[in-house]
Order: sequence, then C-alpha cells, then structure tokens
Amino acid sequence: MTDAGLLVRWAHLTSGVILLGTFAVLALTPRRLQPTAERWEREALGLARVCVLVALAAGLGALALETARFEGRAGAALDSQALGRALGATRFGTVWIVRHGLLLLLAAFVLLAAPGRAAADRLALYLECALLSAGALGAGAFAGHAAAVEPASLPAVTADALHILAVGVWIGGLAPLARLLRVASRPEGADARPFAVLTARRFSALALGAVAVIVATGAWNAWVEIGDVAGLVGTRYGRLLLLKLALVVPIVALGAFNRRRLVPALGGEAETVGRPAMRHLGATVGAETLLGLAILAIVAGLAVTQPGRHVPATWPLPFRLSWAATASPPGGRPRVLLGVLLAALGVAVALAGARRGRRRAALLIAAGSTLVAAVVALPRLVVDAYPTTYRRAPGPWAALSIAAGERLFARECAVCHAPRAADLAGDWMARYTEGDLFWWVSRGLPGAQMPSFADRLAEESRWDVVNFVRASAAAGALGRLGPEVEPSGGRVLAPDFSVAVGPGVVQSLRDYRGRRVVLLVLFSLPESRPRIDQIARGYASLVAMGAEVIAVPLRPSPDILRRLGATPPVFFPVATDGADEVVSTYELFRPAAAPAPHLEFLIDRRGFVRARIAPDPAVPPGLGALLAEIERLNAEPQPAVGPEEHFH
Repeated sequence: MTDAGLLVRWAHLTSGVILLGTFAVLALTPRRLQPTAERWEREALGLARVCVLVALAAGLGALALETARFEGRAGAALDSQALGRALGATRFGTVWIVRHGLLLLLAAFVLLAAPGRAAADRLALYLECALLSAGALGAGAFAGHAAAVEPASLPAVTADALHILAVGVWIGGLAPLARLLRVASRPEGADARPFAVLTARRFSALALGAVAVIVATGAWNAWVEIGDVAGLVGTRYGRLLLLKLALVVPIVALGAFNRRRLVPALGGEAETVGRPAMRHLGATVGAETLLGLAILAIVAGLAVTQPGRHVPATWPLPFRLSWAATASPPGGRPRVLLGVLLAALGVAVALAGARRGRRRAALLIAAGSTLVAAVVALPRLVVDAYPTTYRRAPGPWAALSIAAGERLFARECAVCHAPRAADLAGDWMARYTEGDLFWWVSRGLPGAQMPSFADRLAEESRWDVVNFVRASAAAGALGRLGPEVEPSGGRVLAPDFSVAVGPGVVQSLRDYRGRRVVLLVLFSLPESRPRIDQIARGYASLVAMGAEVIAVPLRPSPDILRRLGATPPVFFPVATDGADEVVSTYELFRPAAAPAPHLEFLIDRRGFVRARIAPDPAVPPGLGALLAEIERLNAEPQPAVGPEEHFH
C-alpha cells in the first residue's frame, strides 16, 4: 500500500468517525438553543457537510486504488470495465456500494439539516443522520480482516463493527465538543455555558460506555487477529497495535481526568471555577482529538497489514517465559506458585489499604509484593529465546517430511548424535519450541560445537530435520502407552500421511479427523496373517462403532492386495503405494519390546495417538478389548476445533 493509499484510507475512516461523533453530540444537546449555541450548531453542521464530501471523495479514491490492486495494473483505476468488475465481483465492491449508498443518503439529509427547526424535528434529523453514519462506518467491517476469520466470521465482524462504532461515538465527538467548550468559555459566549455544561456531562457518560465497548471488543479483536504474545511483539501488525495502545493510554487518562476533575467543576461559580474549568476541559478535549486522529492513522495502517496470526513472528527478545521450564529444576513449580501467592497477598493488602484512604502506602505495598514475587518466580520461568522461537513449520506435521528429515539427519547429523536422534528425546524437549530447533539447525550452537546448516540445507530441508527430531521426542512423550486408551486426551498428534489404496484412490489420515476413530495397522506377511484375518472378519463391527482401519505393509509390495487374498474379504484400505514414509515415521513410535512383524495405533477423532497395540500376530488376542477402547473414545466429548499441527 502506497502513502497515497494510506492517506485515502485515513481520510475515509476519519471523516466517517467524525460524522458519527458529530451527530451523536448534536443528538445529546439540549433542545433550547441560545445564540452562541446556534452558531456552534451551524459550525457542527458545516463540519458534517465537509466530512461527508471528504468521505465520498476518499471512497472514490479507495475504489480506484483497490481496483488497480485487483487488476495488477495502475491504469485499471481509470478503466470503467475494471471498476465495474471490482464493484460487481468482489466483497469489497459489495460493501463499497452499501457504504456509499448510505453516505449519499446522508449527504442529502445533511443538506437539509438547517438550524431553526422545531426541537423534535432537529432531534429526529440528528438521530437519523447518526444511524446513517453508523451504518456507513460499521459496514466496513464486512470488508476487513474480521470478514476473513475462519471458520465463523460473524462474531469477529460483529465485534469489529461495534469497536469502530464505539470509536466513532467517542473519538468522533471530541472535535465538536471541544469547539463548543471553547466558545462557551468566553465571556461573550456566557449564554451557552449551561448548554455546554449539560452537553459535556451527557457526552462524558456516553464516552464512558463507548470506552467499555472499545476495551471489550478490542481485546476480542486482538485475540482473533494476533492470537499470542509472539504475534503481538514479533509482527508488524502487533507492533502497530502496541503503538495504538500507547496512544490510547494517554487519551483514556485525559478522559478519566476530565470526568473526575473538570466536568464536575463546570457548574461552579462562573469567574473563578466554571469558566476556567471549561477552558481547561476544552484544551484537554482538543488534545484528545489530536491523539484520536493519530490513532485513526494507525488503524488505517492496520487495515492494510496482514494480521499477526497469519505471518511468521520474529521474536525480538533473548528470553521468554515457559511453564514447561519449571518441570526440570527441583522445586521449580512450587517456587512459581509461591511467587503468585505473594503477589496475590500483596494486592489484597494494597486494596485494603486503598479502601482506608492510604493510597500511597497501598501503592508501595503493591509494588513491593510484585517485585518480590518476580524475584521468586521469574527465574524459574525464563528460558532462552531466538528470533525464530515462535515460528511454526510451514508444512503440516506429516510422515513425508519426517521421513525426509530422517534421511537428512542420518547424512548430516548422526556423526555427532545417537542413531535416530535418541539422545534428543526426553521430557527436557518440552522446554523448547520447533522454532528453537529450527534456529539451532540453521545457526548452530557454538557452546555445543554444533555447526550451522543454513548454507548446506535449504529452509524446507531444515524444517524436515526439525520435524524428525520432534517425532523422535514424540516417541519419548508416548512413554509407556499401551493397548489401553490414554485417559489424558493424548499428547502426540499422529503424523498425517497419504497412501494409494488402489488404482487412482488416495487415502489421507487427516480425512478422518472429526469423523472417525482410526486403527492404523502396520503389518507383515505372512507373520500378520492371523491378525489381519481377525480384523477383516470384525471390520463390520469396527465400522458400526465409528472406526476405520488403515493397513500399511511394513514390507511394501505392489502386489500386497493379491497376497492378502480374497478370504476373508478385506474391505478396509490397504496401502499399495506411499507406505515407505509411513513405516519409517511410525516405526519411531514402536515400543522397545514390541514384536517386529506387527504394530497398531489407535488414533482418536482429533488425530491424537491414544493407544499403542503390539499383539503377537501369530496368537491374536481377539477384538473385544479393542472394541472396548473404541467405545471409551466414543464416550469422550468431541471438541469442535481440531488440533494444531504440533505435539504437546
């Protein structure tokens, strides 16, 4: 987005905000107008006329810029056919038509909004204009980032619309209110002072409600568009949001000061209290207005910046806080809990002191308890961090990547590490993220004499190595998982895979997420024949209980279906191609004492490995126990949202 584009967006947004705020203030004013108040009303209507014209002109500029972006050529901004395509074939165009239709209707109303009408007519006119302004301003949410939120965009769009409407009522009303306070604070405007006092008090109450809406919807929007601390401090979108918050703090502080100190003083004696308070209030409201205009410029920048949730975060600090880090040192978690308890106790004592009027002592107690709590707890939570710490692997958690990483690890890394990265498995790995591992593979660890591989391996290959190391650690996380379902809900996400199960038919493990429990069977012939026959005979019962079977030969063969034979008939998918990567990956999860020819994994609907079955294929145990474990999985509540592509 060019500087001109940002200027157009800022002008469009700012004019819409001031329109809504101006008519909100006009609707709040007393119905009886003195001469000074009538002059102010004419000025406010003049401001509204200017803003509606600016909004229409900026809207045309925004349409031209978006059309040029859609078409990929600058000349499209003046091409009527291209403009027609942008209006008729895009969400932006639909929203643009709605918004500018409302603005045109508003322009007609504003031209008719002449002073001198009856009080009831003026109120009706200002409320109608406020509603039209709100519609034009709030409709923009349907073409913004919130409209792209999946799977359900309506809550995000609603929150975004409420947020910008509350901003319009509060920030947009500051400019006309500041002008009213200035003219009423002069000796020649004394006739408008009661009018200004009442308007300021009403606006103060309205602004308090708007701020509450802004805080609630802003927190929701930040969670939806950023997601975590890494997205907040490690992306451009997050840093713009922090800058916005840095400007919101002083404007809220000024508003609180005005509401607490200056607004109550407006009704005091005119010469010594009321008029000076009104002048000071006009100045602080003017300062709020300037801060508000700067905030709207940042909002315009946020609108054209990719949300932090959707871009890789670059962590700027050399450390981070991790609860998993407290599990390693003895007494780590009790020490953290002690710190939290000390902080809570200090806050409770501080609140008690504040209620008794000892605010300075309460502040000192709160600061002291927080410092002590930090000294006690934080050292146990701090771990090293790197620019890529919060990066996620660009591809899915899949057998294809893990198998490729295993080959690279054997070639590049096994000279220093144990085979199959056995020395990298263990609970200590829970302290580190996949982004940490990627940084080590890319940049090396000088203290551990680990070299950098950034110049030897492409980025995708380095992520493959990381996925292999994660899979090796996942094998340790499976621990003593046996034939009974792990009641905790699963800690290891089953790596996805795709295999051919016949001519032109491809099956993916992920296809069953949210629909069926999967029994993954790694088998060998002829050793697994009795167990395969048993599963084939009981397949109808497995399907009836919501399960599917995927069989993968440990020794892949193109004629595996012929070798299985026709009796008993095998109706479940059997991998005829693509089995090598699946076998290589899931062999990592084999128990040390498991018989080599056969292994089974029970995977729940969320995709987590919940049981690991290693029967003697020559003496199969029957399907009763397996059916009972599937029944246990069926009895568990099924979350609506699937897992992320990493193990926990």
